[in-house]
Amino acid sequence: MRIRDVMTKDPVTVGSETLVIDARRIMRERHFRRLPVVDDGKLVGIVTQKDLEEAAPPSTKVSNFYELHYFLSKMKVKEVMKRNPATVSPDTPFEEALRLGQEKSISSFLVVENGKLVGITTESDIVRLLTRVLGLHQEGVRITIEGFGGKLGDLQKIISVL
Repeated sequence: MRIRDVMTKDPVTVGSETLVIDARRIMRERHFRRLPVVDDGKLVGIVTQKDLEEAAPPSTKVSNFYELHYFLSKMKVKEVMKRNPATVSPDTPFEEALRLGQEKSISSFLVVENGKLVGITTESDIVRLLTRVLGLHQEGVRITIEGFGGKLGDLQKIISVL
């Protein structure tokens, strides 16, 4: 299975000049935890909920809510985004991306083809795939054999009875 089989195609993006307050609104309304940042069709970074939450200045610098709102209404995504995010190609094997994500603690991959962002794969896509592969929405029967000694002949007898 390839990343192209599980990715979300044509993800919602923001530009680096997008105001932080607007990126926060998009994430809140769409229930996103991250947004790819694209300028002139080229991927330039990624901004996460955490990046936006940490964008607020220390409380010692801002005396009230209105000042904070004003500060955030002027700040741009390019000031808080992560540059050079982890990317994969649509042809990357799913297992390879999963392994890389585990090794480097990456919860999403931006999918790039010929220098252009074509999709995103997140932990939600992985859960959706596992749900489908494991048949969690289908009725079925599960048989657990305990105390099995691992002898192939015994296993064949059990299977033939079923």
